[in-house]
Amino acid sequence: MAVEVRRATPSDRDALAAMLSRAFDDDPVMAWFFPDDGRRAARCEVFFRRVILDGPYARAGDVYTTEGLGSAAIWLPPDKWRLGILDQLRFLPAILRILPLRWLASRLAAFNQIEARHPHEPPHWYLSTLGTDPDQQGHGLGSALLADRLRRLDADGLPAYLESSKERNVPFYERHGFAVTETVDLPDGPRLWLMWRDPQVPEA
Repeated sequence: MAVEVRRATPSDRDALAAMLSRAFDDDPVMAWFFPDDGRRAARCEVFFRRVILDGPYARAGDVYTTEGLGSAAIWLPPDKWRLGILDQLRFLPAILRILPLRWLASRLAAFNQIEARHPHEPPHWYLSTLGTDPDQQGHGLGSALLADRLRRLDADGLPAYLESSKERNVPFYERHGFAVTETVDLPDGPRLWLMWRDPQVPEA
């Protein structure tokens, strides 16, 4: 059956935050960012609600989901992916509520390291987040979200960029036209795979 893709609405925020928290429960970067001290799941849900879905990333870009809210993707348009100093200051209070001070410096350093490796040119769309509820994985929801955006990018002749935090997800993105450009090892943390996709011309 075809998967229906639609733009997320503000009323979807809480349900999507809970879904993304479940989707990223086994994510190496999230596990490193929020070490398991008995409160990691709650911290992750607040992170997705307050920092991601109600933060500068979502306000600057497009949040799309599937019918039933089983999957979600956040795309940032060209020149909107970089967070300025004011944006970082705006989400800092939310981070301080969920991240103990002893972890703050290393996590902010890792964020800046990732930002520094983000390509500046050519103009491109950035897939900052893609997650699917564990009990909905394998049903094509993530592929539907990707295909919906990539068709439009191909029509407009625009490339796309993402960072994969799981090596096993790399082949998934490769099937959609992405290729690994380099890897980044976070300080005392996990590895990320940086991936780029040039616009593709449909076969005649």
